[in-house]
Amino acid sequence: MESLNVTWDELHNSVARQKNAVENQILVRDSKGINEEQVREMKGAFDHFDKNDDGRLDHFEFRACLVSLGYNVDTEEHLVNHNPADSERLSDFERVIQMVDPDMTGQVTFQAFMDFMTQEACDTDTAEQIIASFRVLAGDKRYILPEEIRRELPDNQAEYCIARMSPYEGHDGVPGALDYMSFATALYGQSDL
Repeated sequence: MESLNVTWDELHNSVARQKNAVENQILVRDSKGINEEQVREMKGAFDHFDKNDDGRLDHFEFRACLVSLGYNVDTEEHLVNHNPADSERLSDFERVIQMVDPDMTGQVTFQAFMDFMTQEACDTDTAEQIIASFRVLAGDKRYILPEEIRRELPDNQAEYCIARMSPYEGHDGVPGALDYMSFATALYGQSDL
C-alpha cells in the first residue's frame, strides 16, 4: 500500500508540473506576441533535441535545435564589437550562448530558449520600419543626403548604406540625394509605403 501511495504522489506531482509548464507556455506566448503554432514548433524542436527529457539542452543540442529551425549558426570566431583592439573573439554561436546561458552552466532551459526565440521573432525589422527611420533622419524628405547619414549613424553603418543606396531621381531631389526607400525595400522586402 505504501508503494502505491508513493507512486500516486509521484504521478500527481508529475501532472502538476506538466500543468504548470503548459500554463507558463501560454503566459509566455500571450505576453510575447507569438502564436500557438510558433510555440508548438519551438516546443517540438526543443523536445526533439532534449534527448534525456530533463527540460534542458546542452550547448551541442541547442546548436542542433537552432539549425533545425533554419538558423545559420556560425561557429567561426569574429572580433567582439568588430574592434581590432579588442582581443576577445567570439563566434556568433558563442554570443547567442551568452544570452541563453549567461551563467555558463552548459545548459539552456526551455524558458531561456523561448525568450531567445521570441526575441528573435520580434526583433526582425520590416521595410516600413527602416523607411520610417530614414524619413526621420532625412527630416521628412523623400531622399536623404550622405552627410545626414554620416551624422546619425556609426561610420561603418553609414558607409554601408551610402555605398548601397541609389541616387534619388525625384523632381524634388538635390545633387547627391540618395533613395532610402528603394534601399529599404531591396534590403528587407516589399513595402506598403
